[in-house]
Amino acid sequence: MHDTGTAPPPAPAPQQDPAPAPDAGDRPAPDDRATHTRRFGLPVATCLVMGNIIGGGIFLLPASVAPFGTISLVAFAILTAGAIALALVFGRLAERDPRTGGPYVYAREAFGDFAGFLAAWSYWITTWVSNAALAVAAVGYLDVLLPVADHRWSACLAALTLQFLPALANLAGTRYVGAVQLVATVLKFLPLLLVAVGGLFFFDPANLGPFQAGGEGPVGAVSASAAILLFSYLGVESAAVSAGEVRDPRRNVGRATILGTLGAALVYLLGTLAVFGTVAHDKLVASTAPFSDAVNVMFGGSWGGTAVALAALVSMVGALNGWTLLSAQAPYAAAKDGLFPRAFATKRRGVPTVGVLVTVVLAGLLTVYNYTAGSSGVFEVLVLVTTFTATVPYLLATAAQIYFLASGRRDRVDRRRLARDAVLAAAAFGFSLWLVAGAGYAAVYQGVLFLFAGVLLYAWMAARKQRAADHSG
Repeated sequence: MHDTGTAPPPAPAPQQDPAPAPDAGDRPAPDDRATHTRRFGLPVATCLVMGNIIGGGIFLLPASVAPFGTISLVAFAILTAGAIALALVFGRLAERDPRTGGPYVYAREAFGDFAGFLAAWSYWITTWVSNAALAVAAVGYLDVLLPVADHRWSACLAALTLQFLPALANLAGTRYVGAVQLVATVLKFLPLLLVAVGGLFFFDPANLGPFQAGGEGPVGAVSASAAILLFSYLGVESAAVSAGEVRDPRRNVGRATILGTLGAALVYLLGTLAVFGTVAHDKLVASTAPFSDAVNVMFGGSWGGTAVALAALVSMVGALNGWTLLSAQAPYAAAKDGLFPRAFATKRRGVPTVGVLVTVVLAGLLTVYNYTAGSSGVFEVLVLVTTFTATVPYLLATAAQIYFLASGRRDRVDRRRLARDAVLAAAAFGFSLWLVAGAGYAAVYQGVLFLFAGVLLYAWMAARKQRAADHSG
């Protein structure tokens, strides 16, 4: 399971059909390539994956799973294996079809326009709603550094600014998106790794508490803690979605996906273990800032809260930067195929600008609603919905890989790796299904409503596409 994806791609079978070439529309215009556009190399693509997986949730995770005991680390290990299987599948799919859009591209090729549209639609909903949620959560960390939460309008302005600045980096071009992502990932990875590694020197087994703290059996405890941890790995698809902007995508998308997922897993597992071993279990269960408590134990004083708040803020701004780019990529790919409004296919400086702008506007409106409507209402419902919509593209993409393998298509199947690819695809599909189950009944019910609300848009766009085909014929 720890295949880093660094092995060279296998030689094609005799008479193998060529894999689809990247669409010309995925390439930046020659006149702006040098100044504002730069293809992501392996380091930046890896940072995109790692930065999108690790948002702000890592800073609360140890306290969230502490009530179940250290058995929650078993759930973490199982989830990591599932996430790596999913990452490997995305790497294989991107190796064969390295076009922008990721799950949209794979689902559409395997199952047709409608499945592709559902993948793009659900992914788009996930990205802009998640951006609003990330910005609102980031204000809580910003308030530790600057008092902005005393009044709801100052907090709202801060949240909007946190969304607007990453959008500016995106509109400036992929060159700047990559630079911001690289810097943000390094800045947030270092303090987390400091706690993860430094905490091992202050590790006291007496702090771990019971292996199984709850009243459930082992299976129930693992399932309950997994339900909290399930969405910690959302974002493994980031390099595949942006494949058109990755240099040498057939080689680098798979590598970046695996390296980014393994890097995030390292931070998650070591960080959680270090906090478990430095903060007493009874205190950790009630903690609202577990990493701050760990820093205070390690170095003394009470400055841990400020340090962790700064790291969390950097982490979430980096995630906003990456998710803003991804929010425009799936609609861009669908628009080029006539399944989203044509404006979403507009691309300047390597970035689908209309998609970025629409995302910022929708996320901004949702943010304003959050601060005007109070702490409960539609905002929380929408955030809950994304826990379901985020997994729809995973299910469709892994099902597409199973379809390619089962149908024996020579352009999709390397017979020397058939058994391994089949096992990985089955594991990734099971992991994706587990993600859906972990979202809960309410999220699935409401998510399905949101998913099929897009059918009206699909009907309109499919009709326009058919009329255009009839006229050209």
